[in-house]
Amino acid sequence: MSALVLGHMNPDTDSIVSAIAAADLYSKRGFSVAPAAQGEPTPETEFVLRKFGLTAPRVVKDVAGKELWLVDYSDLPQAPAGMDSATILGIVDHHKLGDVTTSTPLEAWIWPVGCTNTVLKNMYDFYGVEIPKNIAGAMLCAILSDTVIFKSPTCTEADKKAVDALAKAAGVTDVKALGMEMFKVKSAVEGASMKDLVFRDYKDFDMGGKKVGIGQLEVVDLSILANVKDGLYEEIRKVKGEGRHSVFLLLTDIMKEGSEMLIVSDDPSVVERAFAVKPDGKSVWLPGVMSRKKQVVPNFEKAFK
Repeated sequence: MSALVLGHMNPDTDSIVSAIAAADLYSKRGFSVAPAAQGEPTPETEFVLRKFGLTAPRVVKDVAGKELWLVDYSDLPQAPAGMDSATILGIVDHHKLGDVTTSTPLEAWIWPVGCTNTVLKNMYDFYGVEIPKNIAGAMLCAILSDTVIFKSPTCTEADKKAVDALAKAAGVTDVKALGMEMFKVKSAVEGASMKDLVFRDYKDFDMGGKKVGIGQLEVVDLSILANVKDGLYEEIRKVKGEGRHSVFLLLTDIMKEGSEMLIVSDDPSVVERAFAVKPDGKSVWLPGVMSRKKQVVPNFEKAFK
């Protein structure tokens, strides 16, 4: 039986493309593996898969008794059901080391870079395996997505170097044009439900023993969200009511390079403690804040202590 290469809950482009790329690499190293995902692709991810002729991984909700390679996460709140009886063979990630534990040694590549696919590009190089052209194109898009076309503070020189090499391998001549095309798809909200928008890029965290949800919508212009902002706020109120202390939704303007954060919390003052800015009613503008991983989660973790 093949082991599963599996990304986090509410998968984004990095999570799904990482599963595809890692499964390709592991299989060429002699392992029996298959890519999987914990949900269907977002519109952005569908665009990337379609553009480069790739198929979305099958959706898996329970991994009891299975062997796993984790990509793009190592936190139990991001894992599927059945993890207590699964065997973890390895981790490839660019986030902090989470609370996943193993009963046997594992192969781990966890780097402080902007995207898991940057780590995977270096793994292909390390093992001397050539990246297929279509997978190289998808990996390139994943890095552009996670680094917000190099605007995110999580972006490193390693990410830019990986993009240069992947663009050559994929035959992409204008990287930034591809990134903007992708973000226009990502910005589209027409026809999507409020729940789909909130969970398009959403994660739960344990902060000081409290369950805290943080979602993010990245758009080329915040005016795109003007007509749905009230609906988004009502939706995160519902999400909070499912047993969370707080839910925050980042509405990120990639051109203005900042985020408006919608706030629903048992203790709204935690926002001021985290960012030294007092919220204006239901929201707060955070100039320069582009990254949930680097600029939001660490601040809240300190504020919730």
